[in-house]
Amino acid sequence: MVASMTAYARMEDSGDWGGAVWEIRSVNHRYLDLALRLPEELRELETAARERVGRRLRRGRVECGLRFEPPATMPLRFDRALARRVVAAATQIEIDDASRQGQPPAAIDRLEVLRWPGVLKTPPPDMAALREPLLRLLDAALERLVAARRREGETIRALLERRCAACDSQLTILQAALPRVLAAARERFLARGKEAGVEMEAERLEQEALLWCQKTDATEELERLQAHLEETRRTLGQEQPMGRRLDFLMQEMNREAATLGAKSAHPDTGKAAIELRVLIEQMREQIQNLE
Repeated sequence: MVASMTAYARMEDSGDWGGAVWEIRSVNHRYLDLALRLPEELRELETAARERVGRRLRRGRVECGLRFEPPATMPLRFDRALARRVVAAATQIEIDDASRQGQPPAAIDRLEVLRWPGVLKTPPPDMAALREPLLRLLDAALERLVAARRREGETIRALLERRCAACDSQLTILQAALPRVLAAARERFLARGKEAGVEMEAERLEQEALLWCQKTDATEELERLQAHLEETRRTLGQEQPMGRRLDFLMQEMNREAATLGAKSAHPDTGKAAIELRVLIEQMREQIQNLE
């Protein structure tokens, strides 16, 4: 199935174990580049989380973050000694500032003391109880992300199929015009030979004209372009990541189209050759988004 690399997903859940939010963002990247952000106390989940992301996603720059809140009923540990040291230091600062300003020292805000890092502590999380719900929530977020990537991928596939049909139309124009182009090229070659006063037997002149026309014959490029279009359609119907393969096909099509344009020095084919290159470039830009 066609899947884009650009998507966003968010899943939130809570229970007796606490509350958690997984957020996942993905954008284009040549390979799978995962940036995983976890609370320090939940670092044990990193390996399992990376494995789950790797099983569902193949390419993209992926930012995956977890926010965790312990349950409200979890008891807090009060570090009384640290709190006293904080109060003593804050009091001394207030006294010093007040003496310089000739004012009485301000009272210490107890809530501010409690907010000091380490004064109030929560016990370490119970990983045995948290592992299953947090990883299950990650799986749900990944499922939502994959669904979003596939929806956008289907939109891109429809666009690519329309571009392929447009390329077919231009190839039909070029194939129909090719005999006229070759005949005109032959006449130009013979006329130039006469204008230059080249003395050559009629048979030899015809042979030279034929060789020159073979060099400007774009039949091979047209056949290769048609084959690449068929392979593009076949690839779009596969059930596996296809972005790299399609990107390679676009490179080959662009190369063939460039050669075709160089050979199509004729009003009947020049416009179609240019339009073909524009369509291929539009396809290549969209394929950069595919997994």
